[in-house]
Amino acid sequence: GHTPPGRHESNAPRLRIAGTQLHLQEALGLPAVGGDENPEGTSEGKGALGAEEDGLEEAEEEEATPTLSSSPSPSPTPEDTVTYILGRLAGLDAGLHQLHVRLHALDTRVVELTRGLRQLREAAGDTRDAVQALQEAQSRTEREHGRLEGCLKGVRLGHKCFLLSRDFEAQAAAQARCAARGGSLAQPADRPQMEALSRYLRGALAPYNWPVWLGVHDRRAEGLYLFENGQRVSFFAWHRAPRPEPGAAPSAAPHPLSPNQPNGGALENCVAQASDDGSWWDHDCERRLYYVCEFPF
Repeated sequence: GHTPPGRHESNAPRLRIAGTQLHLQEALGLPAVGGDENPEGTSEGKGALGAEEDGLEEAEEEEATPTLSSSPSPSPTPEDTVTYILGRLAGLDAGLHQLHVRLHALDTRVVELTRGLRQLREAAGDTRDAVQALQEAQSRTEREHGRLEGCLKGVRLGHKCFLLSRDFEAQAAAQARCAARGGSLAQPADRPQMEALSRYLRGALAPYNWPVWLGVHDRRAEGLYLFENGQRVSFFAWHRAPRPEPGAAPSAAPHPLSPNQPNGGALENCVAQASDDGSWWDHDCERRLYYVCEFPF
């Protein structure tokens, strides 16, 4: 009836281990397993901690061993390749169709823009013609106004009128100004016109002596004097140095203040008229002087 003492001593470590397992289960929140029923360490008496350790070991083995697919993927057949190529061609054809549609829309737009541009060019051409016509009409009006002003404010000599301008201009610029007003630089055709023009200038600028541009030059050839209209000058009124007094010895040197004209050679190719005595002087064409215009009456 007595338990052998050796059996109690062998069961004591197992009981301590079972108690420790219970404490671990409670700490981990695992369901308790009755360790008192099988303290001998059989399969039913194993603790939850041992079961968890077995599960962890199995999971580690599963992770360490790569999972192989149950069945290998089949290789593509020629029919699959043809189907893939046909699908790609169908997609390319659809994209090409979309490009054709967009190209048609762009072509239509280009046609519309070209038509609009042509209309704008036609309108611009009409506007340019209208502006040109207005400019021509304005030019005619300015010429007519200048002609009337020249004859009303200037002096009439036969079938032409002369008008003095007190603006300083070079000879070419003066000719352009006279032409814009419907006339030209003064071109006295004969000596009576020359004398009448001299009286007009003397009365307008007295008591001073101002040189005034005439429409006479020898730019084409030295010594060949022409009017602005291209006609050759038939008479001249060049300035001459004053003659020595009677009884005085003649001097070969030219007068220092009023030498005989023309004396400029190729450097002075345009003619100006003095306002005091009406004599002609040759000057550099770029010199800025008063000028007198003539207008037809």
